[in-house]
Amino acid sequence: MQIYSIALFCGSAEGNKAQYKTLAAEFGAACAQRRIDLVYGGARIGLMVAAVMAAQQGGSKITGIAPRFFSSGEVLADNLEEMIMVDSMSERKQLMENKADAFVILPGSYGTMDEFFEVLTDAQLGLHHKPVCILNAFGFYTPLLAQLARFRDEGFLHPVHFDLLLVAETVEDVFMKLENYRYNNNSHWLDKIKA
Repeated sequence: MQIYSIALFCGSAEGNKAQYKTLAAEFGAACAQRRIDLVYGGARIGLMVAAVMAAQQGGSKITGIAPRFFSSGEVLADNLEEMIMVDSMSERKQLMENKADAFVILPGSYGTMDEFFEVLTDAQLGLHHKPVCILNAFGFYTPLLAQLARFRDEGFLHPVHFDLLLVAETVEDVFMKLENYRYNNNSHWLDKIKA
């Protein structure tokens, strides 16, 4: 699958270990090497800015999408090719989903998980057919992946929907997974739930 733009979901904090910031910068640089543009939440803090700076230095176009209530002085980036201001977090997520060819999740917390589960649920519902890849570097998301497997094993998540999520262990692995992605949902299940 050809990827021209990625929506990046990751922390607005840097975490307690330098490895997280290094990972984000590595991801951003890898996007630039592949001439992939980034769509992200428009902030100049945390892992977000580490990834964006590396991508921008390598020539990627960066689109920030942020709610108007964020502080322009403290939170918002001021050096992007494109900054789109929206009225709500919901509008922000929808626009990010529309503008990207794929979604990549780096370490983060509440906001990252909110974005992650929304795009993954939309893939489950057939609202988009784009890849969603979680980067499980350093085993950061291993407990989350175990919980998702429990959803499946306990009968709350169809195996085909569990398999919609791509899991990578390295930055290089992310791009291999995205390139080889094929949307494989259950068409009969979709026919039942859709009008």
